[in-house]
Amino acid sequence: MRLTAIDGASYIYRAFYALPPLERSDGQQVGAVHGFCSMLWKKLKEDRPTHIGVVFDAPGRKFRHDIDESYKANRTPPPPELTSQFPLIRQAVDAFNLPQIEAEGYEADDVIATVSMQVLNQGGQVSIVSSDKDFYQLLAHDGIEQWCPIKGRAIDRDDVVKKFGVGPEFAIDAQALIGDTSDNVPGVPGIGPKTAAQLIEQFGDLDSVLWNADYVSKPKIRQALIEHADQARRSKELVTLNHDVPGVYVEHFSARDIDHTALLEFLDEMELVTLKQDILADLEMGAV
Repeated sequence: MRLTAIDGASYIYRAFYALPPLERSDGQQVGAVHGFCSMLWKKLKEDRPTHIGVVFDAPGRKFRHDIDESYKANRTPPPPELTSQFPLIRQAVDAFNLPQIEAEGYEADDVIATVSMQVLNQGGQVSIVSSDKDFYQLLAHDGIEQWCPIKGRAIDRDDVVKKFGVGPEFAIDAQALIGDTSDNVPGVPGIGPKTAAQLIEQFGDLDSVLWNADYVSKPKIRQALIEHADQARRSKELVTLNHDVPGVYVEHFSARDIDHTALLEFLDEMELVTLKQDILADLEMGAV
């Protein structure tokens, strides 16, 4: 069993911000749709898994807001030029005849973590397609790789160490200490990747660091750990992916044959002429 789990948001934002705008004849923006479909087609040519799916965040409140109401509260909404393409991207996934999965109350990361662990427990292998650093923690498990569409390669241990100063097995502990401004995760004031790595190397995981805070040599760091211990624990809860999202099963990701006619009709509707020609050429060569 081989699973390819595609982080829909990662693809969407990469497509929108990395490529120039593109308009349909009626004025509808389709640049993100074009980029999304191009990346999806490229991935399908490279990878022939037994299970595959595009995972999205469900709308509405998430369980992490019960931990901290301010979670992700600092994020600005995406521009209308992008949001107007969200429904079209959903249609694109259907046109490729790929499963699209979401779970109410949970983020896409949690859904991917849940199905990834199910596949591992059945002796399979997982490829997570995303540039999101929150997946680094899953790389501590043999059989899981993270394919970064920005880098065009798999994330390796050196990438994790470069980001957090520690390997994947301590990624969430480092994140809990450092915090994450993009998600409004507070962490511990005054602690960056270098200090977090030093603390983890000396004491171990977050609980061990906090337990031994009195033995930290630098007074400011020692005091910050003591004063913000609960905040650090809450931060770890926020960054830890949930492996047990209810209602998510690997069977939902079973691969299906692409309906080439439906896909080409969708590309016509989006007026993506060049992409359609490229896909037709690939189909003639039997690429997918």
